[in-house]
Amino acid sequence: MKYLFILGRNVKLSSAEVLAYLVRKEISVNDYSLRDNALLIDMEETLDADAINSLGGVISIGLVISSGSSGETKEVISGLEKQSIYDGSKNNLTYFIWDFSEDSQEVRDYLKSRFKSEKLRASEKVFTRSVKSQEGENLFNVGSKLVDEQYFIFEISGKDTYFGRIVQKCDYDELEKRDMLKPVRREDLAISPRLSKIMINLSHIKPGGKLLDGFCGIGVVLEEGLLQDLKVIGIDKDKSAIEGAKQNFIWFKSKVADYELINADSTRIRLPKADVLVTEPDLGETLKKTPTREKAKQQLREYENLMIDVLNNVRKSVNGRAVFTAPHIRIMNKRLGCNAERIANETGFKMVKGFPINEHRSNQIVGRQIFVME
Repeated sequence: MKYLFILGRNVKLSSAEVLAYLVRKEISVNDYSLRDNALLIDMEETLDADAINSLGGVISIGLVISSGSSGETKEVISGLEKQSIYDGSKNNLTYFIWDFSEDSQEVRDYLKSRFKSEKLRASEKVFTRSVKSQEGENLFNVGSKLVDEQYFIFEISGKDTYFGRIVQKCDYDELEKRDMLKPVRREDLAISPRLSKIMINLSHIKPGGKLLDGFCGIGVVLEEGLLQDLKVIGIDKDKSAIEGAKQNFIWFKSKVADYELINADSTRIRLPKADVLVTEPDLGETLKKTPTREKAKQQLREYENLMIDVLNNVRKSVNGRAVFTAPHIRIMNKRLGCNAERIANETGFKMVKGFPINEHRSNQIVGRQIFVME
């Protein structure tokens, strides 16, 4: 089976998440190819119909229904002749094509002709609205409510061209509702549900596993774990945060047997056994203006000390990966991050290849780096 994952603004992080998700689900990958913000994966098994609900960095998922050699559009069209392209009941429909190819005009013309032959009043929508990627490039950002159907064309230069239909879309309204309507919120401190999902996937935790969050706050990471049928343990030395997490879990109707909340210092407490650590520690002072190099280095050093203490404390309790965020501070026209080598040397954990990955917006003074260690 070949699927296309249309990724969000942080292409590197989203790509890593998708591949980690497939490891979690024990789905074998034959090959994959990245172009712009689209990741085409040839895999052995079929994806779950609700896979996108467990992914934080994916906009849409598409299924390949026809392919041909690169530049041989007729092969793609010939394959489409044997496929149903639209299974809906509307006679009037709008559609959008995610285009990751050198030249898609023949396929576009074929779709128009095909819809007309099937007596459908179909019109292709072209959207110019875009968002900036982590690297500053423009990415399409199409709302799922704007069109009836979405398709894609993906070309691996010099190899093959693929056409498919979008079969899963991220429900941004549900995500926002989940985040905004819960009884206790901490806008300046809490991690987002989207990033929480990404980090859970990066941990490689297996279905039914136990996740530990050593700085759980009001429980955002924990709740995303519970929604994926994981067992979770949350620790925070702020008693009000623990109480807030309890209120949120009641609002979410989470099963009491599936979570444990502990008001304690995660650098000192004797920790319960868990499979993975997924957490956002205190990233330090919330900076309103760009700091001096000395101040930034001091904040980073304090964070390193904190994380070294936590990792040394969890070594005997956590069997698998440690996934955590770290501050990435802007000074002038560059950013400073933590000394990953120091953290590794003083804890015995090793950085997973390809990490840390930066996660921030251009206007943020304190962004994040995503660490994955094992």
